[in-house]
Formats: sequence, structure tokens, C-alpha cells
Amino acid sequence: MMGRMDVSEVLLPGVGLRYEFTTSDGQHIGVVAHRGGDFEFVSYPAADPDEVHLLFRLTAEESDAITEILGAPRIAERFADLTREVPGLSSGQVEVTAHSPFAGRVLGETRARTRTGTSIVAVVRGEEVIASPGPDQILRAGDILVAIGTRESITGVERILAG
Repeated sequence: MMGRMDVSEVLLPGVGLRYEFTTSDGQHIGVVAHRGGDFEFVSYPAADPDEVHLLFRLTAEESDAITEILGAPRIAERFADLTREVPGLSSGQVEVTAHSPFAGRVLGETRARTRTGTSIVAVVRGEEVIASPGPDQILRAGDILVAIGTRESITGVERILAG
């Protein structure tokens, strides 16, 4: 069994989260997870963590592909961690029932973010996790939407999906 890697997380107000770790060969790596879904991968010398070197950027779509490859189920864990760090921010799970007017329709038609301020950060469909779903993601009965917002705004998403 492999040991747990030491990854530090730093909240970047207005930006997102930065994850930092040291690789087995001594490289210092950072991943900045922007609130909009984009990621920046950076490296920096141990002696001066302010001297950041951009390695590459990934769009939300590109990061979705990598997330699925590397273990999408962990994304919900990370957002739960974020909600513990930011007062007033909550995470919740909202089911798309068979009776929902949005079953079989695309996520964007719900206008959930516009109407409530809640972000849908993942769709859990059985064993599959669709990270950072786009507005064209088709919702199916039984899907669980992982939502980030206030408790009230998540309740608003539940009302929207219920019709």
C-alpha cells in the first residue's frame, strides 16, 4: 500500500485553491484550481516559492479529461474541503428524479447558477463522475448533482429540479 502524499492547500480568495507538493525527485509543484474550472500547473524553487514558473494551463474541458483519467471521485472530496474553509459556503447533492422536468434535458436549461448562484461542480451517474459539467450536459433520472453554494441556494436548485 502506498503512503499518503503530503499536499498542502492554500485558499486564494477570489481565485480558487492552490495545491502544493514535492515530487519524489524533489521538484516543488503547484496546481492552481481556478473558480471558473481552469487549472494552472506551476513549479518553483524550494528556496523561493514566490518565483513561480508556469508549466502549462488546462481549460475546464481539458481538466475534466485529466480528472477522469486520474480519479474523478476525489473531486467531491476536495469541494467538501473547500466548503469547510469558507464560511457560508456549503456543498450539497441534488437528485434528478424521474419526475423532474429536466430529466432528459441539458443542464444549461435549468439556469441553476443564474437563478440561484449555485455552481454544479459534478454529476454523479452510477459509478461515473462527470466533473465540471458544461451547460450541454444531458441530465438523466437518477443523476446526482454535486452543488456548491449557500444552503439556501442549493435548496433553490432542488426546487428548480423538482419543477
